[in-house]
Amino acid sequence: MPKNTVIETSLPGLSVKRGKVRDVYEFGDDLLLVATDRISAFDVVLPTPIPGKGKLLTDIAAFWFGWLADEVDHHLIEVLGDDLPAELRGYESQLTGRTMRCRRTEVVPIEFVVRGYLAGSGWKDYQRTGSVCGVPLPDGLEQCAKLPEPIFTPATKAAVGHDENITFDQACDIVGDDTMAALAESSVHIYKRAARYALERGIIIADTKFEWGRYGDGFLLIDEVLTPDSSRFWPADDYEPGRDQQSFDKQYVRNYLETLVAAGKWDKTPPGPTLPDEVVTNTLAKYREAAERVIM
Repeated sequence: MPKNTVIETSLPGLSVKRGKVRDVYEFGDDLLLVATDRISAFDVVLPTPIPGKGKLLTDIAAFWFGWLADEVDHHLIEVLGDDLPAELRGYESQLTGRTMRCRRTEVVPIEFVVRGYLAGSGWKDYQRTGSVCGVPLPDGLEQCAKLPEPIFTPATKAAVGHDENITFDQACDIVGDDTMAALAESSVHIYKRAARYALERGIIIADTKFEWGRYGDGFLLIDEVLTPDSSRFWPADDYEPGRDQQSFDKQYVRNYLETLVAAGKWDKTPPGPTLPDEVVTNTLAKYREAAERVIM
């Protein structure tokens, strides 16, 4: 395994919560969000890491936070480099380049999903109902079609398993009408602005999810933002509605795993299968190309 591949971190003395990809530590009044090289698919963390993926995700998220900072308040304080705070010295191999030090907030328990194209669960919902999360759409749209306007489709935040798509009214019942109205508007605005930028660099951001946290009297954009793990990134020069798209995200891994499912070799439950070297190499190349196109 390549040097500095990080599957799981260990910082003795600090409280930690582990997500599918990130290890989140309490660090005084702040949080440390460490993007490991773990990769998950179908809500299963796979045993094979993607070496360097965590640093690429951190680079992309940090870029977007900085790019949006002129009009959006966010939680990122700094990305930790080699000059770590005194309490963290000795853990450079685990933290450097893959750790965001962030302000701690009261997380709004909603996934703020914005869709500009009809894909994934939105496409399945549309086929059944003609709507996505209660948002009616025109008849006759194809798979992966560009929507007339981006739509906001909230989801609940699941501690385990799948997030669940809900309607706007259901989201309002959870966090309040005013909060939902303001944060939904901000989420759609950010998506539109970022999608225009990405398209100039050959990437279609088909959809994405944002998270927000209450901080003082306002809200901060939190977690990761506009990465291939929280968004569908498609190469613009290969885009064609009516079919699945090539991607710069982990869809490549999902597609490989689907071949195992079809062959009866896996049933989408833990433990996940190991990934062949070719899949690891090609997946990392897709993340790297996404980073290079976004940040260039």
